Amino acid sequence: MASKLPETPRISPNPEDWPTGLAERVEPLVQRVLAPNPSPYTLTGTETYVVGAGADVAVIDPGPAGTGEAGHADTNGAGHVDAILVAIGDARLAAIMCTHTHRDHSPASRELKARTGAPIVGCAPLSMADDGPRADSAFDPDYVPDRVLLDGERISGDGWTIEAVATPGHTSNHLCYALLESGALFTGDHVMGWSTSVVSPPDGDMADYMASLSRLYDREDRIYYPAHGDPVEKPRQLVRGMLGHRRQRERQILRVLEEGGNHAIPEFVAKMYKGLDERLHGAAGRSVLAHLIDLERQGRVAQANDGWVVIRAD
Repeated sequence: MASKLPETPRISPNPEDWPTGLAERVEPLVQRVLAPNPSPYTLTGTETYVVGAGADVAVIDPGPAGTGEAGHADTNGAGHVDAILVAIGDARLAAIMCTHTHRDHSPASRELKARTGAPIVGCAPLSMADDGPRADSAFDPDYVPDRVLLDGERISGDGWTIEAVATPGHTSNHLCYALLESGALFTGDHVMGWSTSVVSPPDGDMADYMASLSRLYDREDRIYYPAHGDPVEKPRQLVRGMLGHRRQRERQILRVLEEGGNHAIPEFVAKMYKGLDERLHGAAGRSVLAHLIDLERQGRVAQANDGWVVIRAD
């Protein structure tokens, strides 16, 4: 049976449990700086990584903009760029790298570039019109990279080499970054230890997400550093569980449809996500939709009026 991954975030009420603005060295070539943007979708906030310990460094996922917007508590990153600069110290910032362009990951790249002159390097730009309840931060429409990294391309500095690993699914432009000197992989939102990733159509794609998980399972990375939550010290074990979890969700969807009738998304959520925090029902619905679209492509389900019906359950 697939291992059960957390569906509801467990956030400690004590702010001391997530020291925002402080650089923590997690291994010789990596520092972590937590942004002050906790939420049901970001856990304790976005984790920015400073890679390198010599004359130059790279920053991965600089985080949210410096000022928040009404109704978007998870985009409030006031003071975070200052904290990143303290972590960089006297080193030269060689590259500002983003795993993808949700607004809790990429907006601070512009302020960081303005203050350091460093280029923005990494995922491709993407601006999507939203077609339903957002499950996490909206896309960053103002992200403009100086260089887009393709799968397998590398950028290097003093004692470090980072390789892009294409992992579409959570978003179509998602990249992970492998630190070749240490065996670490920065997984952004593709793999997180505290929760499964939301896959929200039209840009999120379940088939791509599963293929990207399988790709990571075939790798031999030593440790994952996600953008939210603790490091993943047994990567292949977690990824195996995530693949099983998604297949289990697919089977649950087919079982609901086999009951007969025409089923809408809220019905799936009510039956499949019992006890889920109501604030996350929208996120669950988006992932259910992603599964249904994937099953429709396989010829196993079909849309009918305002709901879905089963064609074949094998």
